[in-house]
Amino acid sequence: MSRLEMLEPISLEELTERASLLTRVDRKYLVPVSGLDALLGDLGGATRVLEIEGLRASEYRSVYFDTAGLDSYLAAARRRRRRFKVRTRTYLESAQCYLEVKTRGGRSLTVKERVEHPVAANDSLEGDDGYVQFALHEAGIDSVPTSALQPTLVTRYQRTTLFVPEGSSRATIDTALSWIDNTGHTIATPGLAVVETKSGSTASPVDRVLWAHGHRPANISKYGTGMAAMRPELPQNKWRRVLDRQLLPAVASTLSTPRSSS
Repeated sequence: MSRLEMLEPISLEELTERASLLTRVDRKYLVPVSGLDALLGDLGGATRVLEIEGLRASEYRSVYFDTAGLDSYLAAARRRRRRFKVRTRTYLESAQCYLEVKTRGGRSLTVKERVEHPVAANDSLEGDDGYVQFALHEAGIDSVPTSALQPTLVTRYQRTTLFVPEGSSRATIDTALSWIDNTGHTIATPGLAVVETKSGSTASPVDRVLWAHGHRPANISKYGTGMAAMRPELPQNKWRRVLDRQLLPAVASTLSTPRSSS
């Protein structure tokens, strides 16, 4: 039995009540899947795992939208003050889908908004293009018409959520991560997990355990890092360290359809 299976469960309602009012600081780590049991063992028996209808891991599918010129990607890669990210996120077990718009405006404030979106339309912005345009306009981003946004990258992964009573902190563990671009080219990283801690202004118990095991926060974005891995010709200094040291050496398979060389 794995350490994860030994943890006591927590419901979504209780998790929301006990861990949703934080002034959140998020940190991301790339951790070998083979080391997760040791990390969980050091967290102690009070740690609980989110369980919904008997499931302790949920499969996610996210579709990221960008312009033909990759305005969203390039704004992040070049650390522009005004930048945006548009995606649909589908929770496959519950067949729920949300459209999410994340923006950073002139005051460097990051705002994330989301609305329910039809599951059948998860590969398009159909029906919610006005919402996207309004969210971009509110952030001072008027140069990107919604009509220019198209599906650019798909990510799939399984997410497990932990609750640590000490500090009322949360952490998510994403495994079986894969990226698929719009040519069908796929990169999978079954040997790596993305662990994200969500706590108050001070480090959480999960952060301290990760540090004790030699892990340090990594500059990783599922969209940015995935695009940089898929398209090495793109500017990628922001993610170069994590690509070279952790992600690319761990890539287990690259499935074709081959990309055009043009």
